[in-house]
Amino acid sequence: MIDSTIVHAHPHAAGEKGGSRDGSAWPVEGRATTKIDTAVAGRGNPLRFVMTPGQASEYTQAEWLLAGFPAHYVIVDKGYDSQKIVEAVERSSAQAVIPPRACVKSPRTTDVTLYAARYCIECCFNRLKHYRTVEARYATRARKFASLIYLAASVLCMN
Repeated sequence: MIDSTIVHAHPHAAGEKGGSRDGSAWPVEGRATTKIDTAVAGRGNPLRFVMTPGQASEYTQAEWLLAGFPAHYVIVDKGYDSQKIVEAVERSSAQAVIPPRACVKSPRTTDVTLYAARYCIECCFNRLKHYRTVEARYATRARKFASLIYLAASVLCMN
């Protein structure tokens, strides 16, 4: 399963004035949120993360999140509904469980029983956001924030 969640920056996490030249200070001017795109296993254990600016589209990171993981099914929400992602899932010999968006002219069928298992990734985000440093994003640097996410995720996998 893959999905993303928004994390709002704490006012004290403004980073360097105007951001740094290498892009490592977040938020850069005008960006007060960060999106955490995540891949989780069937039981809700986090496998892979990538951080993007809050206004970035969800499906830009989907192929990278799915690469290298054997799966029978890939369960995602409507935000990932694109032909490119469906083809990438089918190339990996998995079945895409993605409900079609309303604007699709010829919608594909979705197994609602399998799609109901998507609650596992929402539970994963809920457990991640129990850690105050992840929820409020106090870190001023992207690298530090990523390390906090990996630390929280490793604790979640042990439970």
